[in-house]
Amino acid sequence: MQPKPFLELMQWGPQGWLDEMVFATVLTLLVAVTGFLFGLVFGMVAAVAKLSESRLSRHIADGYTTVLRGVPDLLVIYLFYFGGSAVVTAIGRMFGAEGFIGLPGFLVGTLAIGIVSGAYQTEVIRGAFLAIPPGEIDAARAFGMSGTALLRRIVGPQVMRYGLPGMGNIWQLVLKESALVAVVGLSVHLSEIRLGDLVVFYETRFSDLLRQAHVAAGSTRQPFVFYITAVTLYLALTTASTWCFRRAEAWATRGMRRV
Repeated sequence: MQPKPFLELMQWGPQGWLDEMVFATVLTLLVAVTGFLFGLVFGMVAAVAKLSESRLSRHIADGYTTVLRGVPDLLVIYLFYFGGSAVVTAIGRMFGAEGFIGLPGFLVGTLAIGIVSGAYQTEVIRGAFLAIPPGEIDAARAFGMSGTALLRRIVGPQVMRYGLPGMGNIWQLVLKESALVAVVGLSVHLSEIRLGDLVVFYETRFSDLLRQAHVAAGSTRQPFVFYITAVTLYLALTTASTWCFRRAEAWATRGMRRV
């Protein structure tokens, strides 16, 4: 079989793979963003629990961060998918349903990534809060500032300022971990859409970026082309993410004296 030229493989439409790779990149970014936001919610709740005066809350939060940081992410995804599907299947059988009921791959994957990343975000948020000078909080309370105003004016901005570098690192990890959701069969089906005579995309089914590169490599028997393309697209995402977080850090630290 004669290898096809790169430009022929990477053309838009049913004769090439460019549209599938682009849409797979968008899906990868969507999975990463959703998982990161889930993790932010879990992280904030666990951080508050770790900083609370309740010993039980601290122990539960410690158990959460210890277990989730010590278990492989892929194993967590498997446990969520097969364990959750088993529970849903058992409930379905109680109401007369037959066969195996699988949970949506997107929901399972993003929740699993979110719970894992939340364990890391917990420590970032907790460390950022502890970095706030206690005198600032005491002064705000002595001034009569309410809890909401204290959070909005003192705690929130400072936690964001100290936590952004760590959050940037966690985001990069989440972006790469999004490739793991392929194991639960994550895929999206798109039908052909036209804007006048222009075909925006053709009917196709695509998965995340790494899985899509694997499918294309197997179909064309040119793995190097598609894996290099996937590397390029991942680097584009991480480079853009690095720039965005640097801009966010510059905004968060505006007015601070540089040492």
